[in-house]
Amino acid sequence: MGITALQVHGGALGAAGVSEYRGATTAARFGDPQTEFAALRSGCGVYDLGFRAKISLTGGDRVRWLNGMVTNNIRDLAVGQGAYAFLLNPQGHILGDLYAYNRGESITVDTDCGQAEKILATFDHYIIMDDVEVANLSEQLTALGIAGPKAGEALAAAGFAIPEMQALHVHSAMWHGTDCTLVRGEDAEHISYEIWLAPASVRQLWDALLAAGAAPVGSEALELQRIVSGVPRYGVDIRERDLPQETEQARALNFNKGCYVGQEIVERIRSRGAVHRKFTGFVADGAVQIVAGTKLVAGEKEVGEITSAAYLQLPGRDKTVALGYIRREVGVPGREVTIGTARATVVQLPVPDSVLLQEENSLEQHPA
Repeated sequence: MGITALQVHGGALGAAGVSEYRGATTAARFGDPQTEFAALRSGCGVYDLGFRAKISLTGGDRVRWLNGMVTNNIRDLAVGQGAYAFLLNPQGHILGDLYAYNRGESITVDTDCGQAEKILATFDHYIIMDDVEVANLSEQLTALGIAGPKAGEALAAAGFAIPEMQALHVHSAMWHGTDCTLVRGEDAEHISYEIWLAPASVRQLWDALLAAGAAPVGSEALELQRIVSGVPRYGVDIRERDLPQETEQARALNFNKGCYVGQEIVERIRSRGAVHRKFTGFVADGAVQIVAGTKLVAGEKEVGEITSAAYLQLPGRDKTVALGYIRREVGVPGREVTIGTARATVVQLPVPDSVLLQEENSLEQHPA
């Protein structure tokens, strides 16, 4: 497990704690994680993305080869466009998740540091006679993230010229003589950007974004944001035993792209009908102690399990938000379930702000 470049260069001097997060050591919090989460939702927060690994694919066969490796359509990505995808084994089990960006003369693969070793080993296993070169860029590139409705203002105040960008688009930029890459986040409703750059410049950029009004945010608040946004985390919410369609990540699957490793299983599931479980969200009033593996009950029947949970201190009413898998026939938004001893309601993902801010007992409920 490595230490992020921001930590190496002293970017967490104001951190109230550090911890392992997604395969790297980074700042856990700078103050109150609830306040940091609020900055991400209603103001502007800047955070370390050094726990993300960058892998470069070059060579004449890179597009064809990667298209035959992952579940999404890489072949038709325009230059500057990215896509989210799963990496499967021949039995259709999920080995990892990643983003792939077409950079013109190369493809950049972005994944958690905790997954990088397995993904690199899988890539190496499948490159036989292909003209593909794989390079781990994690020592050469790091990243910061910035999110919130004022993120664009903070970037501009720090010296960035921000073009119009669609979700998962990349744009090469220059910042005070430093080559950077801007990446627009996937969530169209909640604005976010990533800035990829050389490790030696990350502290300077961190300080500039703080000076531009961004609040420092640690990994604990990022987890709150992830869970409320309904984004599954590999190794926590997505495991090898989960089927691709169970994860509800339609954005990762393309059924018209042709063959890839594990495609036969994915297609068989699609052709034979829906899977029995689905990944979804749950909201309970107040602070509820929920851990991964806690069972879901509807009536007197066990119908699923929790994979992640977060406690939120919200205006007017505290909430506990959880992610997990539930049997499809009972996983209807508004349905009441029991998590341990707590009542909760099934909600769509991402969790709507209107649901989070509703008062107690105001959620529509269906009889169990």
